[in-house]
Amino acid sequence: MAQEAADDRMKSLQELEHADWGEPNYDSYLVTTCHRLRRKPLMEFTIEDLRIMIGQQIGLPYLLPLALDHLAENPWSSGDLFPGDLLTNVARVPPQFWQQHPELQDRMNWVVFQLEQLRETAEEAVAMYKQANPREDPQPDG
Repeated sequence: MAQEAADDRMKSLQELEHADWGEPNYDSYLVTTCHRLRRKPLMEFTIEDLRIMIGQQIGLPYLLPLALDHLAENPWSSGDLFPGDLLTNVARVPPQFWQQHPELQDRMNWVVFQLEQLRETAEEAVAMYKQANPREDPQPDG
């Protein structure tokens, strides 16, 4: 099973899904990028590539495991849009997908649990700082 997953990462979505979309018939950055990424081996995907494709709900059974690897290591893993953009797109995956892939849902639940723990820790630290260092709310410069 582990060998099969490793072998799959050497293939493209086009190969794994046995579907060639052909050339894009609409000239936009998003369409041409998605078509290009379908031909790219999964092992070469960047976080930005994952963000784009997951945001379009393309290749989810193959790409979400990769995204969850990144998120488990760093929940704020980001592409080119904003900090946490990969997490945002993964969190927007429809509930039906998670229900059909409980092993991936378990992994996402772990990422969410880790984020909740981080949030609690950060809130406690900020509260301690504010208590020890009372101040007025910051004002914009200028």
